[in-house]
Amino acid sequence: MQLDKDLQSLQAMRHAVRRAKEAQQEFKGYSQEQVDRIVKAMADAAYEQAHQLARLAVEETGLGIVEHKTIKNQVGSKDVYESIAGVKTVGIVRELPEEKVVEIASPFGVIAGIVPVTNPTSTAIFKSLIALKARNAIVFSPHPSAARCTVEAARICQQAAVAAGAPEGIIGWIEEPTMDATEGLMKHRDVNLILSTGGSGLVRAAYSSGKPAYGVGPGNVPVYIEKTANVAQAVRRIIDSKTFDNGTICASEQAVIADRNIREQALRAFRNNGAYILSEEEKKKVEDVISPVRGKLNSAIVGKKAAVIAEMAGIRVPKETTLLLAEETEVGKNIPFSIEKLSPILAFYTVNGWQEGSDLCERLLALGGRGHTLSLHTEDTEVARTLALRLPVSRILVNTPSALGAVGATTGLAASLTLGCGTFGGNITSDNLTAHHLMNLKRLAYGTKDIAVPKPGSGVPDRGQAKLQMKGEEEQIEQAVAQVLAKIGPVGKIDKQTVATLVDKVLAQL
Repeated sequence: MQLDKDLQSLQAMRHAVRRAKEAQQEFKGYSQEQVDRIVKAMADAAYEQAHQLARLAVEETGLGIVEHKTIKNQVGSKDVYESIAGVKTVGIVRELPEEKVVEIASPFGVIAGIVPVTNPTSTAIFKSLIALKARNAIVFSPHPSAARCTVEAARICQQAAVAAGAPEGIIGWIEEPTMDATEGLMKHRDVNLILSTGGSGLVRAAYSSGKPAYGVGPGNVPVYIEKTANVAQAVRRIIDSKTFDNGTICASEQAVIADRNIREQALRAFRNNGAYILSEEEKKKVEDVISPVRGKLNSAIVGKKAAVIAEMAGIRVPKETTLLLAEETEVGKNIPFSIEKLSPILAFYTVNGWQEGSDLCERLLALGGRGHTLSLHTEDTEVARTLALRLPVSRILVNTPSALGAVGATTGLAASLTLGCGTFGGNITSDNLTAHHLMNLKRLAYGTKDIAVPKPGSGVPDRGQAKLQMKGEEEQIEQAVAQVLAKIGPVGKIDKQTVATLVDKVLAQL
């Protein structure tokens, strides 16, 4: 019965949280050396199983490409580990001697990890690594359609962590997730933070749970090919990115915007790289497959190959077709090619110069990608900087495949599979989330100046006058010291008695 499954799922969630809390109470006392050894063991184990986990994910979900999911798992393990390996997360992590401030790391506690169907194993690996690096425990709620592969990724990380010295239960999961169990996890009194990657409904639920939460929004990434770009190279990069894991990364390009004077060159390059350019009649058929109910994406096309989607639309295309491309002029929720498609389908727009291109990018982002990512191909530094200043996005990627650049695989951005959209997209951060987002920083601060506190009734305090007075006193001290030093000549070895005499003389001058 469904009720039995719901109850079992709730009980499994509560048991996992209880064990995680107990484990984290022990784990928070570990040294930096112990933590780093555990995190490295997890990364090594996950990297070793990257291909096997990718195969499990494709078999279970039916989404994506095994070889590409393998790369995602490698980025989520090795690249993420390398990006956080040297980060201090235990005890004193930074000292600012000039400000007399000492920063001390403190873990959050138990984290609820919400995992999407599009990137299940890589997200579980990544979140496990950054959670434990900051001395937290984590409990996963997988997407029901990706539960087995997500749990297997979490289990591999848990076993490696325990073998390296972590307490049992430091990584937990809901084996058979339900919506009630997921919502219960997010609201559990012993959960201290929610780390949510998934659909907009789950992200909204995370933010409304009453807990601190990191949630990430959708992409709908525009890619602008500006007139100075190396067009052939730009198109190859776009196709590599858009077809990577059949377009399931939220940072993959959704609409191409090309300057008019390179339009034909760009279309020719797409054809030469296996893209199938739809006729008007074919475009209408694909529109009905993208969005049978206008404004909503058909989940059946997510992560599917271009040829499969064409067949769903009743269109015959070459088997080796890399992606489906259609020319578009309109933008709106009722325009299927202009929304986020999470599959190898691209809209193609033509504009007259970067100002028009910038305006069109903003309109596309407003459909659901505000705060996420803009992809840009140009050799004009000023255009790149101008668009970066103008557009409401957190990542502006130049001359690189967007899907890989956004997660830090081909750029200097932090390696991450959870990409913040800032307040543009209703998120608390615009960063690529990593270990330092999962710990508190306590600050030990020493006094650096004295302030004269006026007595009640003495009038309105004049801070400016107080500053002048303090400055005058400092100048008097400097003058007195200069006078004393002038009397004793060049400074050589000075004994304690001489120092005491000097201090007395300075005080007498004041």
